[in-house]
Amino acid sequence: MATGISIVRHDPAARLAAFNCVSTGSVDDAAEAIGRIFCPHQLTPARATTSEFFALHNSAVFGGLSVNYVAYGGSVSIDPGCLERFFLLQIPMHGSARIETASRDIATAPGATASLLSPTIPTRMTWEGNCAQIILLADRRILEQRAAALSGRPVGAVEFEPAVDLASAGGRALQSKIMEFVDLAERLGPRRPLSPVAAADMREKLLAALLHGQRHSASDAIDRFGGRAEALPPSVRRAREFLYAHADEPLDLMQLAEAAGVGIRALQLGFRRHFGTSISEMLRDIRLAHLNVRLAAASPDDSVTDIAFELGFTHLSRMASAYRAKFGETPSATLRAMN
Repeated sequence: MATGISIVRHDPAARLAAFNCVSTGSVDDAAEAIGRIFCPHQLTPARATTSEFFALHNSAVFGGLSVNYVAYGGSVSIDPGCLERFFLLQIPMHGSARIETASRDIATAPGATASLLSPTIPTRMTWEGNCAQIILLADRRILEQRAAALSGRPVGAVEFEPAVDLASAGGRALQSKIMEFVDLAERLGPRRPLSPVAAADMREKLLAALLHGQRHSASDAIDRFGGRAEALPPSVRRAREFLYAHADEPLDLMQLAEAAGVGIRALQLGFRRHFGTSISEMLRDIRLAHLNVRLAAASPDDSVTDIAFELGFTHLSRMASAYRAKFGETPSATLRAMN
């Protein structure tokens, strides 16, 4: 931990204090230490506030996500370029920030606007007025895999609308979930790890809040595949619900059509029209999505084969090929990465 001036007098309301990683009055030490945690970046204090400079970074890491409290004294410019490996949701606690991205410029302030930075979009920031922010770091691989699971598409880059309206329903939900994460970390402290089940549950809640609460490049595909883009005919809705409820069972088109209340051909046409996919392709995607979630929450002793059979896969080589095509890695790689 970098050390320097007493940060308490600058930031008495700091969250996650037991998880302190950086506490310094040195610009070089701050840039180097925080760069190791996030990514290398240029850090430049405003000349008029150089004497006010301090840097504080507290960070709690659980299951592929980290929640952070970061504060800078005075005003500073931060230039990380492209984040590359992760998404950053930054919720101001005090002070303000100006964010310049390749797509647009935004201003953030407590209770009004937060920022959500995507790894593929170059970004520059200016934090002003002793700005402090709660920051969620979400691993790019995990979020993009979840977007693939929800959209019926292969894994690919996801780019978010960078301005988060904290007064909107989605913005309020995001802030609420992040603060739940902060509260939980503070209750546990750094010596009590979050259980794998609890970590997986928290990760799923946060990913859902991000992908459903803020517009991004995969939003339309997720809405369409999830049946939310338009009013679905009752028959198609019943069929989709039946597939989700019986995804681990062999596909019986006659039984599915009976549950939907229409003929098989009408159901096939309905799936093509409303979801852009066939019934069998949707079932495979539902199973692959369930497999991805199960593997991300599994323990090192769990077996990919056992989980796959439980989810209805009978041809393991085909499953592995489809999983790799969709998520960009093998099932065993997902299992290893989360343990």
